[in-house]
Amino acid sequence: MDYKPTIGLEIHVELKTKTKMFCNCLNDPEEKHPNINVCPICMAHPGTLPVINKQAIKSVLAVGKALGGKIAEYSQFDRKNYFYPDLPKGYQISQYKYPLIEGGELNSVKITRIHLEEDTGRLIHEKNKSFVDFNRAGVPLMELVTEPVIGSGKEAKNFCEEFQLILRYLDVSNANMEKGEMRCEVNISLSQISNLKSQILGTKVEIKNLNSFKAVEKSIDFEIKRQTEILKKGGKIIQETRGWDENKELTFSQREKEESHDYRYFPEPDLPVLKISNLKYQISNLPELPNKKRARFKEQYGLKDEQIEILISDKQAADYFEEVISELENKKYTQLAVNYLLTDLQSLMKEKMLSFGEILITPENFAELIQLIGENQITSRTGKDVLRIMIEKGKDPSLIIEEGGLGQINDESAINNIVKQIIEENPLVIEDYKKGKETALQFLVGQGMKKTKGSINPEILKKSLLGFIKVL
Repeated sequence: MDYKPTIGLEIHVELKTKTKMFCNCLNDPEEKHPNINVCPICMAHPGTLPVINKQAIKSVLAVGKALGGKIAEYSQFDRKNYFYPDLPKGYQISQYKYPLIEGGELNSVKITRIHLEEDTGRLIHEKNKSFVDFNRAGVPLMELVTEPVIGSGKEAKNFCEEFQLILRYLDVSNANMEKGEMRCEVNISLSQISNLKSQILGTKVEIKNLNSFKAVEKSIDFEIKRQTEILKKGGKIIQETRGWDENKELTFSQREKEESHDYRYFPEPDLPVLKISNLKYQISNLPELPNKKRARFKEQYGLKDEQIEILISDKQAADYFEEVISELENKKYTQLAVNYLLTDLQSLMKEKMLSFGEILITPENFAELIQLIGENQITSRTGKDVLRIMIEKGKDPSLIIEEGGLGQINDESAINNIVKQIIEENPLVIEDYKKGKETALQFLVGQGMKKTKGSINPEILKKSLLGFIKVL
């Protein structure tokens, strides 16, 4: 018997605001010292009152607009009641009945809602002791819930990746999964193919706190396999919450799944109803989002799909590329620029562990280097050497070339002299070439490149060598 998976996602995102959701404590995910960014409000001292962070509201509205969701005319916060060591109030201020956003779509996946709540603290376990760090408690936390319409682990992974890109383009969150700034939960059930027409869904299982796109995909694939094997043996699926063991690549049972009524939601009495039509919550025009940028890069620059994806996946890279092209005198070198940017430059950046926001090479200097290579003023080999010096010292490429005497040798008499030296120093290799050994010619070209430190065009050198060898 065959089964069809039905998958829904819940994605939590820490918003990039200056302060926390309901108090003036710093929202600083890089803070290493525990319990520094805390106050009586986020620590739930008696008599304290929360105040809504307007920027957090605007961030959620921007996401809703980007995803084509319906912005609520009014919204309210609720108390979600449960007890856990990292929850200082004994309840979480969240949204239940009246979220900020309803509907929307991304990658053909329908979105149910987007709402706003506060994050919990963080538990730290050491040997036989556990500690609580409340720096994160009260940080604005956006939650997106999809409809249960996803059919595979790959589809879920693609959704999460595209959503992360949108968050970064909107600049509402860094959304680093490894730092817990974006956390995914999966709801998955299996239905018999024969029951699909009657819309009878299987028992839902939740997989909690997945912290990488790889984990999202693999946990779903594993859970589909696990549930299928149970059902085929006549067993029953238990409604529960499961975790993901990244090392063993399997899910494991954590606890029975709570229902919404278990949280005893009721309206937060200390916060007013939000009237979104109020001008203080209005959002300005959105920046260019990934999908539109993809289409424009294709049309405007004629880039290949794989090149576009690499650039789009890092907004800083896409911005840097466009600045380079704007500085490029001759636009026919656009493809040359993207080739050097995505291969040589990024290879050096990886080696030096630098981002596009940290490199010393200005877009103007990078464009100048591309122009010099394109116009054959320096060879490709020299260009790579100059680029390394640029990333290490941030110098102008023309200055590096001048100081190092790296300009391309174009003078015919100079080239002829170099060729004569190569022939005189390698008589046996010349004989090998005459006997039909093609690799001998490549060796001779290599000798010329070595002599000139890569400052001669290898094709010109090869042509000159052949001319001299022919008359020997």
